[in-house]
Amino acid sequence: MHLIDMHCDSLLKCRLKPYGLRRNSGHLDLESMAAAGATAQFFAVFLPSGQEAEKEGIETEPYQLFQEIYDLYQGELAENRDLILPAHSYEDIMDNMNNEKMSAVLCVEDGQLLDGKIERLDELHGKGVKLVTLLWNYENCLGYPHSSDPADHKRGLKPFGMEAVERMNQLGIIIDVSHMSGGGFDDVAKHSKKPFIASHSCARALCSHSRNLTDGQLGRIANSGGVCGVNFNAGFLKEGADYSAVSDISRHVDHMIQVMGAEGVALGSDFDGIDCRLEIENYNSMGVLVSELLKKHSTDTVEKVCYKNVLRVIKECL
Repeated sequence: MHLIDMHCDSLLKCRLKPYGLRRNSGHLDLESMAAAGATAQFFAVFLPSGQEAEKEGIETEPYQLFQEIYDLYQGELAENRDLILPAHSYEDIMDNMNNEKMSAVLCVEDGQLLDGKIERLDELHGKGVKLVTLLWNYENCLGYPHSSDPADHKRGLKPFGMEAVERMNQLGIIIDVSHMSGGGFDDVAKHSKKPFIASHSCARALCSHSRNLTDGQLGRIANSGGVCGVNFNAGFLKEGADYSAVSDISRHVDHMIQVMGAEGVALGSDFDGIDCRLEIENYNSMGVLVSELLKKHSTDTVEKVCYKNVLRVIKECL
């Protein structure tokens, strides 16, 4: 089974450890990906802020941190060209597959590095960034994050956020609403002229965390032509859980298929960005999830979830 995972924080882990992508002790490494049948990996440049930045000892401001991790990413790609190549389009991924190479899709998690400067989106696009997760867990120049406070959760995009959505559509950068407030989600759904996605989110109907998406939100993503990548984090899969079980991941996939159709669901592990206990401890175990999904769904449906839906979005958006 081909696999495309829409979100990992492995690049930041490489900077902090430090270790390389080829083989490491984290959730994701290139040798394990190749053995598991990975087609493409979305590599997020996660830009920690607030308490998370303090915990990791990061004092570098977001724009400069992006530059540093970008340089690390370029170095990793150069060292591992026998396994993985960059991809900027659907055609790139197909070419890489035909040459028996995996594809790396560069992303940014947290649009705070834009700092109100729309020209930075053009710069990111020029560096090969193909997806931006607009928010993380703190307010930024684009809008507001999810919140358990209903009033805060209703806050929408800021004027610069509206401008950024339009420019991302023009450039061919996928808009990612994971971590976003409900009001911000509504604004993206209303104003984006291209499919938008939630790269690593789960269903709120099954777990009431404010990070998760309602059935109405999932339906709007599907109606846009986008996808939702199911997050492997235990706390988003099952209330009070500290162990991420394959059965719980499968349960969210099942629910999303019911709500969104088979064309709306994808994988968004959040590997190297979660610290709960995992049944899928690393990429070597991804086959366990595929086997579980095949017990309940046709091969065609599981292929859509595992990689075909994301390929469709890439083809349309990039």
